[in-house]
Amino acid sequence: MVTEVSGASPAARDVLAHAYGVSTDYWDQAGVLCAVDPEAISGVLRALGADPTNDVTIASSLHDRELEDWRRTLPPVVVAVGGTYAHIWVHVAHGTTARVWLELEDGRVVEPVQSDRWVEPREVDGRLIGEATYVVPADLPLGWHTIRAVTDDGVSESVLAVTPERLHPPALDSGERMWGLMAQLYSVRSRRSWGMGDLTDLTDLAAWSGHDLGADFILVNPLHASAPVLPVTPSPYLPSTRRFPSPLYLRIEDIPEFAYLSGSDRKAVRRLGKRLRRLTADLLDRDAVWEAKSDALDIVRRVPLTPGRQSRYDAFVEHEGAGLIDFATWCALAEEFGPRWSQWPADLRHPRSDAVFEWRTVLADRVERHLWIQWLLDEQMERTQTVSMDVGMRAGVIHDLAVGVGADGADAWALQDVLASGVSVGCPPDMYNQLGQDWAQPPWHPRALADAAYLPYRDMLRTLLRHSGGIRVDHILGLFRQWWIPEGAPASAGAYVAFDHEALVGILALEAHRAGALVIGEDLGTLEPWVQEFLRERGLLGTVILWFERTRGGILKEPERWRGDVLASVAVHDLPPTAGYLEGEHVRIRGELNLLTRSIEEEHLSDAVATREWLDFAVDRGWLDSAAAEISRENVDAQVTALHRIVAASPARLVGVSLPDLVGDRRAQNQPGTDQEYPNWRVPLTDGDGEAVALEDLPRAPLLRSLISAVRPTHAPAPRAPLG
Repeated sequence: MVTEVSGASPAARDVLAHAYGVSTDYWDQAGVLCAVDPEAISGVLRALGADPTNDVTIASSLHDRELEDWRRTLPPVVVAVGGTYAHIWVHVAHGTTARVWLELEDGRVVEPVQSDRWVEPREVDGRLIGEATYVVPADLPLGWHTIRAVTDDGVSESVLAVTPERLHPPALDSGERMWGLMAQLYSVRSRRSWGMGDLTDLTDLAAWSGHDLGADFILVNPLHASAPVLPVTPSPYLPSTRRFPSPLYLRIEDIPEFAYLSGSDRKAVRRLGKRLRRLTADLLDRDAVWEAKSDALDIVRRVPLTPGRQSRYDAFVEHEGAGLIDFATWCALAEEFGPRWSQWPADLRHPRSDAVFEWRTVLADRVERHLWIQWLLDEQMERTQTVSMDVGMRAGVIHDLAVGVGADGADAWALQDVLASGVSVGCPPDMYNQLGQDWAQPPWHPRALADAAYLPYRDMLRTLLRHSGGIRVDHILGLFRQWWIPEGAPASAGAYVAFDHEALVGILALEAHRAGALVIGEDLGTLEPWVQEFLRERGLLGTVILWFERTRGGILKEPERWRGDVLASVAVHDLPPTAGYLEGEHVRIRGELNLLTRSIEEEHLSDAVATREWLDFAVDRGWLDSAAAEISRENVDAQVTALHRIVAASPARLVGVSLPDLVGDRRAQNQPGTDQEYPNWRVPLTDGDGEAVALEDLPRAPLLRSLISAVRPTHAPAPRAPLG
């Protein structure tokens, strides 16, 4: 039942919502127009800084909203598109003038031309304020530039970002299709790993798949860091930070200083690792991994850096700047006071407090330790990408960017001034979860982020792209609008909040351009139809999952009709591997966890019909023998291969093969909308019989030849030429 908010008329509340970019209704994935609960609208408005209590407070909030820009001399940031004209407004006392100029990254100074556009002056806080408009030249170089203005009120400064009209990553220059593997790195263990996959495992996987199989990329799960204390959060999509990687992925023995340990120290480190090398199908134990690696890092740190390595370390810290210092400080404070910063002493709950500065000095050695660890990770990530390109991959490692961060993590502490409080990000009911999802993540505050000239967003992208051939943006729809759920409300009782997608997508394209990287947007779920086209026009790839490729009326969509500028695959990490999906594993899990809106019998029947349609399609195309179209253990390998042939028949620029599909794995990595109900993100790589599979076993994977043959372009050389 929908209830009205006491004291506020629905019409006034809706006007306020519109002014702040909050939806009052939305179209769901089935094409049904859904009204948003007024209580949700009010909760979201409060998180944005508006007051919807009654008509009087609404009028006051609207007034402040209208004058927000007029109280500034310059906009906090201007995001322009290269090759087109943009405009800069300047607010001055009515009747006075302004001098405006641009300082480009290369040191040049450009003076924009004032246009003859007339804007009626406005009274702002007792002063009559006028607005002048200046035209940004269309031929400015891509990059980050400075806007300066001199008025009677003094000198003002702002930021101009000139972004690519369309991203042209070098990996796509040839126009040829690329294919690659998709892996949850933590689950891909070698017999040398310490309990979970690490960066050396990723390097080996890249070298083997790139050289021997002709793969062009490896897409991995987010490698973002969690808190440096136990228990370790298993989800790579609920990290402490999105900017910096997790020390769990370090290969201890590949740290250069390891070679110079004393004999006893080297034995001590090896003993720590030996306890974790037992390869079983048991759930992964991140706590045990971190305890061992943390102890090992303390031992390795006893070896002093050489002058050259010290210089490289210093350069890294300088390059990453204040953001890295804040992260290392939070880590040290979390070790001292616990991982929930909201429960720290009050004077430590803001990164710029005097108390934090004092504790940073007290904990200087711990802070330094976390800076050092991030440098080691940067070195190993650089090696991974270098090797992937050396063996002939066109893109190399494609990293995944999570939607957001945990509410008590490092980013939520360090960046709290640009995050909204009292709400969390999620999504309404969709194909992954019929009850909706609450990801328990604080969202960017749209206005506060713009006020910061998008610097936290830019820094995060820059660091993530530093050693990567590409980036996959999870739920890229969040750059357009986000489903905000007020604290205490169910996931279905949220509202969409609009973001400046021109700015967010443009900056993403700019940073990817600078890194020479491609961008894949996970653009599935509840979205407005124009969004996918906008991303395509800006040169960002989308995502296609075979199981979801149907018309709005539910009719199977032939692969030739799929979008071309996409990464296409059969499987995705939010569903079971293909062998498990064919057997209805996803329905079984959702049924056991009460995540269905109809009976499990109905769900199984509906799912079986949909699955059979794809298999029948494969039979019709000659990719599957009719005798192998019945769901059974004996037929599953042929069916998995046939489904990949369907994907390969599409015009997709990239085709991904999930690593679990190569080995016949059946267990799901994640069930969206759950936390402890399912062992999300803790499932190791196993074969069809549930036995653990090591990285060294992959060349003998049962479906290796058939799946690679199905997706690899017929003209592509495979294997690569021998390494020289």
